[in-house]
Amino acid sequence: MRKIRTIKDRFARYFMIGIAVFAILFLIIIGFSLFFKAVPVIKEKNLWILLSSSNWRPFKGDFGFLPFILSTLYVSLIAIIIALPLSVLISIYLHSYASQGVKRFFEPVVDLLSGIPPVIYGLWGTLAIVPLISEKIAPRFVEFSTGYTVLAGAIVLAVMIIPLLISIMVELFRSIPGEMTNASLALGATKWQTIKKVILRRSFSGIIAATVLALSRAFGETMAVLMVCGNIPEIPRSFFDACYPLPALIANNYGEMLSMPGYESALMFAAFLLFIIVVVFNMISRITLKQIEKRYQLT
Repeated sequence: MRKIRTIKDRFARYFMIGIAVFAILFLIIIGFSLFFKAVPVIKEKNLWILLSSSNWRPFKGDFGFLPFILSTLYVSLIAIIIALPLSVLISIYLHSYASQGVKRFFEPVVDLLSGIPPVIYGLWGTLAIVPLISEKIAPRFVEFSTGYTVLAGAIVLAVMIIPLLISIMVELFRSIPGEMTNASLALGATKWQTIKKVILRRSFSGIIAATVLALSRAFGETMAVLMVCGNIPEIPRSFFDACYPLPALIANNYGEMLSMPGYESALMFAAFLLFIIVVVFNMISRITLKQIEKRYQLT
């Protein structure tokens, strides 16, 4: 029996190692595949020009990716700035303040919102958010705006990732032992002090991880953003300017790439850039998360 258990343990360990190696190799294969497809445009144009130029004229062979890179970063970061505080507050309410009836009602609603197709969010953004910005919000700050803006894309993205953040955070809060919160309350701490000093403190690294996951989804979101951002290849100067994120560029133009020389390679370079942005961001976040965990362990 001991030999059988040993064999099972070894098999399980090697199987898990094999899956991990396969996942890493698959990621490397994707990166190299995109890179090799992008090599022609990199050879034809200087890499620095591709990254720093704002001229996007495919018919003339000009492929400047700076507007698309900045648009992707602006929309995604603003979306997470909007979504994170709301998600934390809603999660705290559902975990610590809501009645059982409210929890039974809202938790399936959150799961349902997570499963709504992006195109539905895009249509909602076109019908509700775009007119709101063009008619009510933008006139207070600028002379004219169509409503198809960085802010519209960020709001739609924020609404899309809020259910994901809430689902993860509620489970994080539930994983904290009840003895810890009860001990805090027994020592005289208020409910809010217990939430701040025990629940949020113990969940901080998990909240950062959830934020990274949500931001990675925001970087790659295509359809909803494509429908509300305006898709103009110019560097956005304010929240009320149109933008053109990398996923929207790829989705909008992939069918046309065979009609122009170098266009396929340029779009593969766009996909490679998006891949690198997500991978590098996740690596930096993982390193930062480890540093935060070490600091909290020391304190």
